[in-house]
Amino acid sequence: MALATPNELGHPRLGLIVSKKNVRRAVDRNRFKRLVRESVRLQQGDLPAVDIVVLARRGVQELDNEILHRQLHSLWRRLERDARKSS
Repeated sequence: MALATPNELGHPRLGLIVSKKNVRRAVDRNRFKRLVRESVRLQQGDLPAVDIVVLARRGVQELDNEILHRQLHSLWRRLERDARKSS
């Protein structure tokens, strides 16, 4: 899940919320954060100037990297589309 709000910086910013309650092992929390950061880094030229907060939900550690990458990619596309609509 992700929340976004416009910012005045001209580039996207990222915040991550990965609680120990939802993702028990530190290695899984770190993997999730690493993959989300990498995904944003690769897409930052296409993303609007927004502050994005990504919340890890229970069970995210069970997703493999490819599925997680595809879900993040669709999340960024939806974010771009919504930003264009509101402009």
